[in-house]
Parts: sequence; C-alpha cells; structure tokens
Amino acid sequence: EDLYLVLGVERDAQSSEIKSAYRKLAQVHHPDHSEAPDAAETFDRIAKAYSVLGDAKKREWYDKLMRGDVAA
Repeated sequence: EDLYLVLGVERDAQSSEIKSAYRKLAQVHHPDHSEAPDAAETFDRIAKAYSVLGDAKKREWYDKLMRGDVAA
C-alpha cells in the first residue's frame, strides 16, 4: 500500500504537509468521532502511514524501498 496515497500527499511533500494531512484525516476517521463501520481500520492505516512518513529516517528508508534501492 502506498503510504503517500493513504495520507493524500505528494511524494515530495514537506513534513509540515504530511503532519497536517495526518491530523485532518485522524480527526475525521478516529473511531471515537466517526460512525463509519471501518473507522478503526481506516484510522490504523492513517496512523501507520504517518508513523513512517512523519519520521525522516523511516521515510527515507520507505522511499528507497519503493524505488527498489533496498531489499525488503
């Protein structure tokens, strides 16, 4: 799954854009605020994407992995 698509940001997005997108999506999809039956699952996907893309070292590794520069 493409973590950039999960957060709805471009691959060259600044860290502030990633954080902002995460906060907006988390607020909408948080299980305590959403009545959607898949809210918890969606929120988990959003949190996972942010945990990787919100950390500079993890994001660098993820980008290399997506390009095929490193082995999984």
